[in-house]
Amino acid sequence: MKFTYKAKNSEGAIVTEVLEASTRAEAIASVRSLGLIPVSIVGHRSFSFGGAIFVSKKVKLSEKILFAKNLSGMLSAGLSISRALQVLVKQTQNIYFKKVINGLLATIDRGGTLSDGLTQYPDVFSPLFIAMVRAGEESGSLPAVLIEVETILEKSYALNRKIKSAMMYPAIIFCAIILIGVLMFIYVVPTLTKTFKDLGAELPATTRFIIFISDTLSNHFIVIVGVVAVLALGGYFAFRVKKVKERIDWVILHLPVIGMIAKEVNTARTTRTLSSLMSSGVTISRALSITEDVLQNHYYKEVIQKAGHEVEGGAPISKVFQESDKLYPLMVGEMMAVGEETGKLGGMLTDIALFYEAEVDAKTKDLSTIIEPVLMIFIGGAVGFFAVSMLSPMYSILNAIK
Repeated sequence: MKFTYKAKNSEGAIVTEVLEASTRAEAIASVRSLGLIPVSIVGHRSFSFGGAIFVSKKVKLSEKILFAKNLSGMLSAGLSISRALQVLVKQTQNIYFKKVINGLLATIDRGGTLSDGLTQYPDVFSPLFIAMVRAGEESGSLPAVLIEVETILEKSYALNRKIKSAMMYPAIIFCAIILIGVLMFIYVVPTLTKTFKDLGAELPATTRFIIFISDTLSNHFIVIVGVVAVLALGGYFAFRVKKVKERIDWVILHLPVIGMIAKEVNTARTTRTLSSLMSSGVTISRALSITEDVLQNHYYKEVIQKAGHEVEGGAPISKVFQESDKLYPLMVGEMMAVGEETGKLGGMLTDIALFYEAEVDAKTKDLSTIIEPVLMIFIGGAVGFFAVSMLSPMYSILNAIK
């Protein structure tokens, strides 16, 4: 069982940490063995299976946004990093994140920097987060940089939510159609099939096709579920193979409507990340390297990697973007060139990011509007096909009776 304790150290400061113990008494003894005086100990139940204890090690993006925002606010108010982290430990409800923040606090107490502590948790803090914090520490503007980090995370969070919201409605409708279809094939079609057989009706090809699907689902349902599960699992692992992922990335970029949104999303992320890093004092070469990690699409990663090589060779950063007009809109390269000429590249990148973030917002709303009639046509076609296939034999039987 996990216990979160508060205790006083030899200097009288309050220490908050998470430990594992079988009982509360054992937890108290463990705290005292560390030379601490227990103040409070709270137990947390974890999920267990077969004697093994599982504690989620996931930190939500919203929790990291709140962490950056609150830390910036407390540092701006004059609190030390150590004191601010102690407050944040008390605020968070995520047990694993408490442990992470306590780890950061321990690093600070040993004389390290916040960025040193962040590097110990690469599963929680991205290279972008770490690089910007380090730049803020070096420039003495950590509170301002943390606000910038918060802005980037919020933009990313909002962008992801908009895309998920646009796809949620069609996903729910599609799943509902599949469920209703399966139930009809298993329970409704067999009843009609029995009627057709009793009457000796001659069935058209479409009706025989539906009956074949119904018989297959009814007689081999468990096998079909198993096959679908295996295919889904295989697809999951296949998507993690580099060559397969590259092919999927290519398909996404060439899909109607979706492809344009994907290009604008990657453009917005690229320019937003580069702008924030460069404004924080990170070198262009390092900023490009971090941006490559932020992007998910293989083809955009290649462009950023190429840009990094060109910049190290003395070429302007805009050159690669101008040459990659099939991925990045032509306006991006041209505006970056103007930014380089005027010495305002960071500001120009911010303007580009704002423009394409607004474009993505508008297009995701339009996508929802486009999907609704398409779904209605699909549902109508499926229902019409089923109705005609199952009712046409009925009409044949009635005509034969007459």
